[in-house]
Amino acid sequence: MSLVLTIVNAWRPSFSRLQEMADFGSNPGALRMLTFLPDNLSPRPALVVVLHGSMQSAADYDRGAGWSTLADQYGFALLMPEQSRQNNLTRSFNWFEPADTQREGGEAHSIMQMVEKMVSDYHIDRTRIFVTGLSAGGAMTLAMLARYPEAFAAGAVIAGLPYGTATNAQQALRDMFQAPPKSSRELGDLVREASPNTADWPRLSVWHGSADRTVKPSNAGEIIKQWLDVHGLPLTPMSEQLVDGQSRQVWWDTDGKTVIESFTIADMGHGTPLSSLGSGIAGPCMVEAGISSTDHIAKFFGLNEPQIESPAKTTRRRFPLFDAMRKTTRPHRIRAVRSWRDAFANISKMRIALGQGKGRISDQKGG
Repeated sequence: MSLVLTIVNAWRPSFSRLQEMADFGSNPGALRMLTFLPDNLSPRPALVVVLHGSMQSAADYDRGAGWSTLADQYGFALLMPEQSRQNNLTRSFNWFEPADTQREGGEAHSIMQMVEKMVSDYHIDRTRIFVTGLSAGGAMTLAMLARYPEAFAAGAVIAGLPYGTATNAQQALRDMFQAPPKSSRELGDLVREASPNTADWPRLSVWHGSADRTVKPSNAGEIIKQWLDVHGLPLTPMSEQLVDGQSRQVWWDTDGKTVIESFTIADMGHGTPLSSLGSGIAGPCMVEAGISSTDHIAKFFGLNEPQIESPAKTTRRRFPLFDAMRKTTRPHRIRAVRSWRDAFANISKMRIALGQGKGRISDQKGG
């Protein structure tokens, strides 16, 4: 443990782009609220909630994953809740503790108080709130999606565990090393029981390294089974492809919109996959893999798409002088069209009289 802490502390930056907000509610989970707001923040920005992994701070994870860099690029707001060692010695979010994943209590409720603070202070678009996380943060991401499905449009989990399968630390450790197989229905019921009145569920992106020895890759399969069942989708992928050399499976709804995607990163251990060509910097649990999960998750969330502010921006542009000319010349244009139509009709009659077939005239009219 001391060796891990030494490595992490050596990598930890001396500065952070994140700013702390202290007054955001009762904070029953005793978490810190850290945010980043780019200079080009959109008028009604999206909000991305990012949950760090074990042995990390919010600043560590932002430096590694590069979320604030993407916020600069796309103009969205960033919220990065931070765990303390008083809550958990490894600074893991307590995703397995029922008291911390209740809808109105513990860490989950603290995170939602932060979200509401951001919505109130920065006019966040409630239809564009997203959550993502690594490892314990990934498992907590699923807890947020299960407990507050109406609050999030989509989520992304990296090296995480399915919701509700562990209810104490011992079960959490067991699931990390070997998730006990459950049926899709059993897994889906755990989510439905968390929010029994929900009909519409958030979309989900799942990422896992095939050589992960900390959280076994079988957990990714259980997550996918769980949320496919929630969405009423079949286990068989609707599409399989290679993206940046890595396997991606996709499931979509009846409208053709991607609802669930799964990336399996070949030969990668525990951590967030990064690319030297994308956002982020490699470090502990931040793995150079030739593919940037941050960039792809941002696209899955739709953060790279231009925001349509209002219908007024898509209306036809008016030119007063041109409109006036159109009105003045309208009678002349109408007479010209009528004259052309009458002349064409007379020519057609003459050709028929000369014995030319109607079929040819029809062809000419069609052309």
